[in-house]
This record gives sequence, C-alpha cells and structure tokens, in this order.
Amino acid sequence: MPKVIAIAGKGGVGKTTIGGMLVRYIVEEMKKGPVLAVDADPNSNLNELLGIKVKETIGRVRETMKKDVPTGMTKDIWFEYKVNEAVIEGTGFDLLVMGRPEGPGCYCAANSLAKQSIDSLKENYTYVVVDNEAGMEHMSRLVTQNVGILYVVSDPTPRGLLTAGRIMELIKELNLNIHKTYTVVNRIREEEIGVLRQIGKQKGIEIIGTIRNDEMLVKNDRDGESIFILDRDSLALTDAYSIFKRTMD
Repeated sequence: MPKVIAIAGKGGVGKTTIGGMLVRYIVEEMKKGPVLAVDADPNSNLNELLGIKVKETIGRVRETMKKDVPTGMTKDIWFEYKVNEAVIEGTGFDLLVMGRPEGPGCYCAANSLAKQSIDSLKENYTYVVVDNEAGMEHMSRLVTQNVGILYVVSDPTPRGLLTAGRIMELIKELNLNIHKTYTVVNRIREEEIGVLRQIGKQKGIEIIGTIRNDEMLVKNDRDGESIFILDRDSLALTDAYSIFKRTMD
C-alpha cells in the first residue's frame, strides 16, 4: 500500500516547488522509492521543476477516449493502457501529469476510469506525491481519497492563513480520508515568523513549519534548473527538509 502525500493551497504560494522538494527528499534522503509524482494542477509545471519533458497527459487521453478507442477493445482496458503510457520516467521517480480536458462536455465516465487506472497504477510505488490545484475537489474526484499526509501551504500573510483555514474546512466537507494535515508557511522572512505564528494561533491554525524566502531558490527557478540541481545549503531546501523529517520519519 503506497503512502500518499498531497500538497494543497491557493494559487501562487509555492505548492509545486514544495512538491518538487518533497520528491527530491524521498529520493535522495529517505531512499525509499520508487516515487510517483502526480501533477494534478492544470496550471502547474512540476515536470519543469523535476527536469523532465511531458509527452502525454490524462487530460488529452480523456479527450481522445471519445473517438479513438480501437475496435474490439473496451474503454477501461484502453484507458488503463494509455495511463501507463503517459507515465514519464525520471531518476528515482516517475511523473504522471493530469492536465486539463481541451473540449466541452461531461467527463464523468472518463474521470471515473482515470481514478480506477491511477488507483491501480499507484500500487507499484512506495510513495505517491500529489501536487494539487487550488481546491481539494480535484483530488476527491480524480486522484485519490486516501491520503497519509496533506501539507497545506500558505504565503506569509493573514489572508493566506485564512485561505489555509478554509481548505481545512473544505476537507471536512468533502469527507476526505486524510490521516495527518500540516500547515506550512512558505517564502517567509525571519522577522515575520513570530507574527504569523501568533495570527495562526488566533485563527486556530497550527503552523508546523516555515520555509524562508531564498534567493538561491529564486535564481534556480529563474535559470530553469531542476530542483535536483539546487544547492543542498539552500535556505528553502534546508527548511523544507526539516519539516519533512519531523512529519514523515
């Protein structure tokens, strides 16, 4: 049974970067692969952060399922075959990109098949890391309802913490099966840590850890480098690894 770890939060808070650092942590520090990274955010670029190219997405597979299923093959068998074909191999990890359907219409049946296929696929992995879109509905509808750890990421603002709180409420409404949930504040300056923790306490939100704003990470991103190239002394990577070690080991 794989351990599913998901990343959630509003747009622009750095979910994808933290997801990439988590994949690197599992591969390089825990050495407990194989790892399946799932890019479930249509607006994300997890593949670029991990340094690999995307050839196929589940969104395009769902689109072509309407017309391209070969004669004599059932939709579920064809879909499972295409899902496995869409898996991109990295070093120590694989990546599956969900993408977005390009055409109009209902994708309920295709979504159901996709969830079945991914549930079957993930059994081949020790860890599954899911980079979610801003809401939690996508994870509930398509990827998985069984999550070992959920990291809810906030930016260093009171509004960001309120959004994190709303995500917590949405989790309860959707009745998702999540074993542990942690709130992480990203891109924070050291002088802001005390204030943000106090605001979180007032709002009933426990901040498990903070990740400092890091020029080394900014440069790595600006240069289009893989997260695996980022120097181990990076402030952001150091902080993220500390959080992962306390919450995963």
